[in-house]
Amino acid sequence: MLLRATHTTQYLYSDPVSICHTEVHLAPRDTLRQHVYEHHLEISPPPDLLHVHDDYFGNPVTIFSLHEPHETLTITASSVVELPGLEPPNPALTLAWDLARDEVRKQETPETFDAFAYVFESPRVPIGREFAGWATPSFPPGRPIFEAAADLSSRIFKEFHYDQRATTVTTPVAEVMKKKRGVCQDFAHFMISCLRSLGLPARYVSGYLRSSPETKGAEASHAWVSIYCPDFGWLDLDPTNNAIPRQSHVTVGWGRDYGDVTPVRGVALGGGEQMIAVSVEVVPVEETDFPAPDE
Repeated sequence: MLLRATHTTQYLYSDPVSICHTEVHLAPRDTLRQHVYEHHLEISPPPDLLHVHDDYFGNPVTIFSLHEPHETLTITASSVVELPGLEPPNPALTLAWDLARDEVRKQETPETFDAFAYVFESPRVPIGREFAGWATPSFPPGRPIFEAAADLSSRIFKEFHYDQRATTVTTPVAEVMKKKRGVCQDFAHFMISCLRSLGLPARYVSGYLRSSPETKGAEASHAWVSIYCPDFGWLDLDPTNNAIPRQSHVTVGWGRDYGDVTPVRGVALGGGEQMIAVSVEVVPVEETDFPAPDE
């Protein structure tokens, strides 16, 4: 499956901005489950300075600066990715979750050493007894880890309500748990809090979702969860849609929480009041337009 993802962010200012510095996570990652054919970033007005690098987590990041007065800023990222749709492992064949937790704690391999960094709380993902308690029904002793995590994801999908007006980008996870309302970012943070509170490594994944009448969260950047399963690596779950991402989810980056992979953020001098408009479109692309890499 080939998909083109187009992400546009536009800032409108009531007064001119004299200087701005902006950081964007908008370039998809090449992974075992995703191949990036092309990525283009258009910025208007054109920046005076631009730098591209990989962050601590290996995500491609673009930093740019504008030093001329401007009253609008438009950032458009267009990417084409191939999603081969690899089958996830049979959840029942993954290691028991309590054994997986103990294996990660030992940090005896490069993979478990890396995974252990995602066990701790982070600025937007707290850990605590209340989150462990909410997750416990899905994690009886000895249950396979991916089976248990999928059950947790399904419970969040069934018990929480998707409501774009219920939260903001700064709403605490504890409040989301109480209200049982929010958006994909909230559900991902809550699920990660539950997993980490049990001592399991989980990371926040930022990306895009192909639109369909059955899916939620495709109108802007989407978010889901990845859990580390020994012998199988990192496996994704989308609690917003009760799905295992395969051919509809485009991965842009991952980190401890939203703060590590914020799509667009920055600072500006001046500008007065501002309005922000964000749009995301993910559509299929004809495979004949993008021959295989070895052709």
